[in-house]
Amino acid sequence: MSNERSAAFFRAEGVLISRGVVHAATWMAAQRAGFRERAIRFGQAALAAPVFGLLGQNDRSLGNRVAHLAYRDMTSDRIEVLAEEYVEDVLDDKILDSGVELVKQARAAGHRVVILSEGISEIMTKVVERYIRGVDDLVCNHLEYKDIKATGKLLDPVIGGYEGGRWAASYAAEHDIDLSRSIAYAGHGPDLLLLSAVGQPCVVNPDFTLRKAAREADWPVVDYSA
Repeated sequence: MSNERSAAFFRAEGVLISRGVVHAATWMAAQRAGFRERAIRFGQAALAAPVFGLLGQNDRSLGNRVAHLAYRDMTSDRIEVLAEEYVEDVLDDKILDSGVELVKQARAAGHRVVILSEGISEIMTKVVERYIRGVDDLVCNHLEYKDIKATGKLLDPVIGGYEGGRWAASYAAEHDIDLSRSIAYAGHGPDLLLLSAVGQPCVVNPDFTLRKAAREADWPVVDYSA
């Protein structure tokens, strides 16, 4: 009899949180000191919106890289302070209660709970600690720093592309997870391979690409975003 465990993988954006990285980066940029600097970084963050519009239902890696240019030259301690404010003041009513309930159910069922997010660790660590109990692992993006200042780049691998399926297989091997007994909840086109990797995929608040794929694959679809 196999000793392998099962896991429940949750894509944070759209499943647990109703705001994404463009919103966070734009908000952060608006808090910068100096009108000129705010305008430049705000503009960089805003540029990510059409990129997500064009590519967001496919590979979102480029959109993530563009959005996080807004953090360039911000110090690590300033980002930490703003991340705390963002979570408390902005995300407090953007947490999706139905998604949090799914996490509770997964934990009660004995699954290892894993959250994947396009957000940066400074924000997502606080979100998990404050709102989402019983999480075993958080996998998210990390800003690159040099001399305590953010370079505007993300460290590889960048979360948000088609890495989900390959990553899930690697994670399963490392943690003795039986993917055929595991669940995944996600709502974006790039999550297709993550959902395909598990025995029980569930599509949540999907974009057009994933809704179409779910219909063709006969996967369950849950809508609770609004």
